Amino acid sequence: MGYRNLQECVVDLERRGELKRLDVEIDPDQEMGCIQRRVYEKGGPALLFTRVKGCSFPMLGNLFGTLERTRFIFRDTLKTIETFAALKINPAEAMKNPLATLAAAPAALNLLPAGTSGGPILANRTTLSSLPQLKSWPMDGGAFVTLPQVYSENPAAPGFRGSNLGMYRVQISGNSYRPDQEAGIHYQIHRGVGVHHAEAIRRGEPLKVNVFIGGAPAMTVAAVMPLPEGLPELSFAGLLGGHRIRMVCRPGALPMPAEADFCITGTIDPDRLLPEGPFGDHLGYYSLAHDFPVMRVEAVFHRPDAIWPFTTVGRPPQEDTSFGAFIHELTGTLIPSVLPGIKGVHAVDAAGVHPLLLAIGSERYLPYAAEREPLELLTQANAILGQGQLSLAKYLFIAAEQDSPPDIHHIDAFLQFMLERADWRRDLHFQSNTTIDTLDYSGNSLNRGSKVVIAAAGAARHKLATELPAGLRLPQGYTAPCICLPGVMAITAPECSVARGAADPLLERFCREMQENGGLADGVRIVVLVDDSLFVARSLNNFLWTVFTRSNPASDIYGIDSFMECKQWGCRGALVIDARRKPHHAPLLEEDPAVVRRVEALAASGGALHGLY
Repeated sequence: MGYRNLQECVVDLERRGELKRLDVEIDPDQEMGCIQRRVYEKGGPALLFTRVKGCSFPMLGNLFGTLERTRFIFRDTLKTIETFAALKINPAEAMKNPLATLAAAPAALNLLPAGTSGGPILANRTTLSSLPQLKSWPMDGGAFVTLPQVYSENPAAPGFRGSNLGMYRVQISGNSYRPDQEAGIHYQIHRGVGVHHAEAIRRGEPLKVNVFIGGAPAMTVAAVMPLPEGLPELSFAGLLGGHRIRMVCRPGALPMPAEADFCITGTIDPDRLLPEGPFGDHLGYYSLAHDFPVMRVEAVFHRPDAIWPFTTVGRPPQEDTSFGAFIHELTGTLIPSVLPGIKGVHAVDAAGVHPLLLAIGSERYLPYAAEREPLELLTQANAILGQGQLSLAKYLFIAAEQDSPPDIHHIDAFLQFMLERADWRRDLHFQSNTTIDTLDYSGNSLNRGSKVVIAAAGAARHKLATELPAGLRLPQGYTAPCICLPGVMAITAPECSVARGAADPLLERFCREMQENGGLADGVRIVVLVDDSLFVARSLNNFLWTVFTRSNPASDIYGIDSFMECKQWGCRGALVIDARRKPHHAPLLEEDPAVVRRVEALAASGGALHGLY
């Protein structure tokens, strides 16, 4: 039986030594996030902060900080999830072990929430200003709920079957929000609450929303799950939690979990928008202030022993990396049933998740052809880019299963495999002026950017360079060439000063002069122009983060000896990616040195944090 509330989970983790109580006063304004990030980096325990500066509620961080701890929290139901997944993919396989299938049948009852008239959540009321005022980074625009579960129902078809439970950040103070009366709801495009909000706007009425915090850990995971259409997140939470989710039902109001720690109730005004943010986000930059919907707060409920769970995000990896890995374990086997022909998709965390996808598909269109080339792969690539949150990707590398590519989670080996086979004259396929992640500022404007599919099939045709080419000559102003991956060279380039979306004449000249100088040896397939090539070459994560968060394919991909033929762009020499920081990019996340000094003092010998990281 899974945990019914956060309190049961905390007691159990503490008993196992997986949770550490911190009884020294900690400020939720940056100090707490600074601590949580360091403990996460060292694979440390969950952290229960019992003395929160300016607030009477304890705070819980790093709960999902390791994949092992996350698996332990849901240990009682993982086999059930696997059985349900197997039934979805291949009923014949599930029938080979009918006893296991029958054992899962009672768990199906947990898909249905259980209505109740009361519960711990109704015991007390408070205000937004009395909640923990968590700020993770110096430039954050106010306090944020970082593990919210935002619940809404379709105004045209009320009820839990058409409900949505999503993790959309909630700003509870700062900016021009009316204190204790308003909160900002920041949801990205392609999110379920957006469908409900659009229907409410069409009907000219406010959208009822409830923001749950805490409760059964399964609720938090369900809020970030990419579930198929028709499966409410509340149902999945029951399946993962091992029990029916008890929902308090009151006349004229949305339901709320009886075991939640907090619930903020209110409505989203169909006509009112206010600036929300900035907020230090998971790409490693700030998402800036933009107009987003406003929640008119009606009440804030909390249980008597309420605990405020939180996380902090920043340049990956962070705690949400463990979320992603756990979600992949739960859903990865379902990919072929959702996307026929696709054997696997990996959203690369180190690149900010959405900017870079690696995939393996099938190439069966011309099995009799003497040389395999991408055909069916392109059809499958379009299917990937039309699927849920995968549609926000900018770069998609897809290989053919028939060529025995490496595991897509072995990122450097997979990229090497692709570069050995890709033909830049044929295998680059762009989509311009389309949607990208709301948090990605490399594009043309908010939510707008481009995509490129790089599809490769057939035998290896290139021997990749692992050393700098002999006699390499660079144009003036370009320095410090480094091989950062086989076939990939990073070069420090002059600072970028061009306007958003405009071609940079300096880079066009770079490509022209490199061609005039004889180009590059065939083994250099990609040149990345960056602000600091030594940093990019220092680690695979540095390369992935820099290149794919700071480039927009349609405007930042150049090529040596490039051409346009029948509206197909390609190049005969190396591909050149401009991955410098641009004037329109968001600021980097940097910690306040004074906060860091305070935290390091607590971590010194004799301090409350000594030995935690």
